[in-house]
Amino acid sequence: MPNKLDATHYTDFIVSLKEKIRHTKQKTILSVNRQLTDLYFEIGKEIVTKQALFGWGKSVVEQMAKDLQNEFGKRSGYSSANLWRMRNFYISYEKDTNLAQLVRDLPWSHNILIFEKCKEIDERVYYIKNTLEFGWSRNVLIHHIKTDLYTRDQKALKQNNFEKTLPASVSEMAEEMMKSEYNLGFLGIGKEAKERELESSIIENIKKFLLELGYGFSFIGNQYKLSLNENEYFIDLLFFHRKLNALVAIELKVGKFKPEYAGKMNFYLNLLNDTVRMEHENPAIGIILCSDKESLEVEYAIQNTNQPLGVSTYTIERNLPVELKHFLPTSEEISEVLDAK
Repeated sequence: MPNKLDATHYTDFIVSLKEKIRHTKQKTILSVNRQLTDLYFEIGKEIVTKQALFGWGKSVVEQMAKDLQNEFGKRSGYSSANLWRMRNFYISYEKDTNLAQLVRDLPWSHNILIFEKCKEIDERVYYIKNTLEFGWSRNVLIHHIKTDLYTRDQKALKQNNFEKTLPASVSEMAEEMMKSEYNLGFLGIGKEAKERELESSIIENIKKFLLELGYGFSFIGNQYKLSLNENEYFIDLLFFHRKLNALVAIELKVGKFKPEYAGKMNFYLNLLNDTVRMEHENPAIGIILCSDKESLEVEYAIQNTNQPLGVSTYTIERNLPVELKHFLPTSEEISEVLDAK
């Protein structure tokens, strides 16, 4: 054990060593992914080439699977179904060299999901780039594809004033952070739910809500109290976004957006900036979450507000798809998080 004189040097050394190990492990995983994807791409190419030359069909591919499994084992990944996937994988990316390079860094299971579930090139690019940037697991990727995050994340569908009220570097990140629509189907409540019931359900399912919000959010609290003179005001949900370095206030509204909601949020953001925001943080951002909105009405309501805010909608489906249930947190896990608050 290092003595006191060497403690600081040892701590710096071990921190640096751990980082090198993590970096090397990551590089190793990426290298394995690239080599495996390159191999599968090449196998797919060979199958397509031989089919064109000799008219190979399903029976030949099934024979290939048997021969390869006899050599490398039943669990080696060379089933006839997987060989067909390799063929389709090659066909999907053979004409796009840039995209073919990107997919090399993804695990094969991620690649299967993207090229089988996403038919449009732009949609594939979106999920590939975001998976690489944020390190989405397979289950998180399934969730985002199933809830159509690609469509909900389109800039053209978003309504906010970030470009006018935030510095250019921050407004671009805020634009990426916000979605045009949030899927709250995991709450298990009906459209007739009241605002406080909606809020309570979100708190009970905070892990799932954070997953839906996206990367970088940390939960601060609900009914967060603000004071001005003798008056008290309460924000429905308050978060901090690490990448934006900013507080994010969310107000929940059951029903259609009303113009007065923007004025109320603008007021809350002014108070947050003056009484809660720290000097090194960027201006607080507000999101008004409604079940419905009229785009033109929203445009007029937010165009002259001096604080950065956006308006999004949410959808509620009572039944969560079976394929998503196995990777979302259990009620026990959620209880542990809430008990720790």
